[in-house]
Amino acid sequence: QVQLVESVGGLVQAGGSLRLSCAASGRTFSTVPMGWFRQAPGKEREFVATIWSSGAAFYADSVRGRFTIFRGNTENTVYLQMNGLKPEDAAVYYCNTNPPVRAYWGQGTQVTVSS
Repeated sequence: QVQLVESVGGLVQAGGSLRLSCAASGRTFSTVPMGWFRQAPGKEREFVATIWSSGAAFYADSVRGRFTIFRGNTENTVYLQMNGLKPEDAAVYYCNTNPPVRAYWGQGTQVTVSS
């Protein structure tokens, strides 16, 4: 059974940093693109960042230059380093393959940014 489990998010002040992790199990994810997505209240889930097996990454315009996606030393871990957080970054964050697989969506993790 495939599971993607995001680490606990948290509450940070604007300008602060937070690192999220995603632990995947049930299959090998090191050879497929992985992504982070987020959903703010009342909004559609949106793309945040993706990383290919090569290590190349791509970011949404809203986070480029502030967020970094990278893979861990274990083949099934993906991280999202978030710096310079803004109130508009507050959302529930999810990891998934990219393109996402519906069955892989987990519970997500809440990130709250205070102004």
